[in-house]
Amino acid sequence: MSSENHSDDQTADQSGSTPDRQPNAASALQLLSRLGSAIDARWAEQRAFLKTLVRMPSEIPPGDMDPFASDIADALQALGLEVERHPVPEPFVRQTGMRSVTNLIVRRVFADGRGPVIALCSHADVVPPGEGWHHAPYGATEENGLLFGRGTAFGKSDIAAYTFALLALEEEARAEGAAKLSGTVELHITFDEEAGGYVGPSWILGQELSKPDFAIASGFSRFVTTAHSGCLHQEIIVRGRAAHAAEPGAGVDALEAATRILHALYRERDRLSSCRSALDPDIAASLTIGLIQGGVNTNVVPDRVLIRLDRRLLPEEDGETVEQALSTLIQNAAGEEEEGLEVECRRILLAEPLRPVTGVGTLASAAHRHIREIFPDADTRTSGSPIFSDARHYAAAGIPTILYGSGPTSLTAANAHGADEHVLLSDLRAATVVVAATLGDLLRT
Repeated sequence: MSSENHSDDQTADQSGSTPDRQPNAASALQLLSRLGSAIDARWAEQRAFLKTLVRMPSEIPPGDMDPFASDIADALQALGLEVERHPVPEPFVRQTGMRSVTNLIVRRVFADGRGPVIALCSHADVVPPGEGWHHAPYGATEENGLLFGRGTAFGKSDIAAYTFALLALEEEARAEGAAKLSGTVELHITFDEEAGGYVGPSWILGQELSKPDFAIASGFSRFVTTAHSGCLHQEIIVRGRAAHAAEPGAGVDALEAATRILHALYRERDRLSSCRSALDPDIAASLTIGLIQGGVNTNVVPDRVLIRLDRRLLPEEDGETVEQALSTLIQNAAGEEEEGLEVECRRILLAEPLRPVTGVGTLASAAHRHIREIFPDADTRTSGSPIFSDARHYAAAGIPTILYGSGPTSLTAANAHGADEHVLLSDLRAATVVVAATLGDLLRT
């Protein structure tokens, strides 16, 4: 993440919107105090809820998510929340390489519901744990103020933060003398972030199951993110013609053509090394060749080579334009057409970047205000992120979207996607308070 400090004013100006309802300092602190008390009263319950989530091995692959969705829905209902279950038809799920998906939505309408609709969005799917753990990856071990387990750095911890922020806000709405709240808060719990979010957030929005005015999605606890990288995964298949090494001229060497392509790709990588986003210099364009396979045997002219690459996109870039340019570069590098030589480019994944949209300043400024109150020493800022997430689907639909949650100061700090992944429980509590207070600001009438 960038250490550059972008002011809230800049965020508001760039988004074309500024907050129109800011509570005074005294009322804001009173609100934080009441919400903090409500969250503390259920703190043991919140930790137990998170442990229940962490103990679910909701891995992609294989991506068979219906049993986990059912268990999470039951856990939410045990907290007194009404849960909508929205299964995605199997043919659409199979297209993503998964087996089953049921999205969950909780809706809580405050007062007359005329205020904004705010979606709190997080995912329950995780990557496989891998090796090297000192704590069981699905054991939900609590030790020295940390909770260990796959999905704790992001995703499942944020489901817990958002759920108990909503419950605290319900307590605030019932409190005598509290400011009247109006609008709707929704929990969107999805199960395909690791597969691209196409049958999760994208499905929810595309099927018009929700039409939020704002979205808050999984993120870091000490700063707000309004932009992140995109990602293109491309597969290149070079086909030639096999021949015995005793008569190599009878073949067409696919590896020789692949070598020319690799040289061109590495030159493009070097060119991209100086390309940074104007939104945050820590968002960089990059190209990585991650996989090469090919050949038949030592004494055979190789007839097929496969290359896979990862191209990270700046928020200012358009994914399809980048894809077309790369395909042209690859075809040109392969050289003049040769009989028996064929080059094919396939898209494996295209995740467009998260880009700030009009109105995001209102949301970011509200969250910043409470981050500063909870973390007075934090370098609060609006930042970009070099990773990509399924939150981009909300912004792509024109919904002002920020990333904010219980996440660590950096991915490496919490071993995200690594062994002994964990969440700092004090960050979980703090993020729950910040989210609840931000919702309170936005729903205040």
